[in-house]
Amino acid sequence: MSDRDFAIEFLAAGALIMTHFSRMAEELVIWMTPRFGFIDLADRFCTGSSIMPQKKNPDVPELMRGKTGRMNGHLIALLTLMKGQPLAYNKDNQEDKEPLFDAVDTLVDTLAIFAEMMGSHLDEQTGERVFHVKVKAERMRQAAVEGFATATDLADYLVKKGLPFREAHEAVARAVRSAEQKGCDLADLSLAELQAFSPLVGADIYDVLTLEGSLAARDHLGGTAPNQVRAAVVRARARLG
Repeated sequence: MSDRDFAIEFLAAGALIMTHFSRMAEELVIWMTPRFGFIDLADRFCTGSSIMPQKKNPDVPELMRGKTGRMNGHLIALLTLMKGQPLAYNKDNQEDKEPLFDAVDTLVDTLAIFAEMMGSHLDEQTGERVFHVKVKAERMRQAAVEGFATATDLADYLVKKGLPFREAHEAVARAVRSAEQKGCDLADLSLAELQAFSPLVGADIYDVLTLEGSLAARDHLGGTAPNQVRAAVVRARARLG
């Protein structure tokens, strides 16, 4: 057999899988930093720092992210191996074993460890289920409302009231500048202050400017409305069997 397409195709699929693992691992690493503080990862997937006793390093996600470069390297190595070969078997092809076998081991181990890291276990003493990724929901909520996250919702509100989007965009920009100067969020501006930017603003605007209102407004397939998110979870679980 003069080609190694089966191995190259496997490595290509493996590289793609590892790329998605790497992106998720990157999220976990960032979310664990003090600047974000969105999650806490179980100690079994982390190590302490050799110099900073207060530091908790998310080693497993970091190693998982690093293994992706290894997998990508195996794919490029095999493609490079084959690119100069004539249409017959050559001894060069013996170099396919190391990248292929290592890629299989890397992918299988990563799948197993990732599943365990994102899973849970029963505490032997309390009998309670302990999740390995602990979500800090309140901190996530605080971050979600930073940076005038509902500004687009205000623009959409004005458009629904009949204002052209260009004018709505300008009105919201002025409202954001005013809130910045006051050191507050859009939802903290009074009704009279908001109406100064557009007379179309009514008392119902505060339903739009809340985090819950913003999420609920995207009530369509793939949207952020809670019922749509729950439906997406059901579909994902069904696909996984």
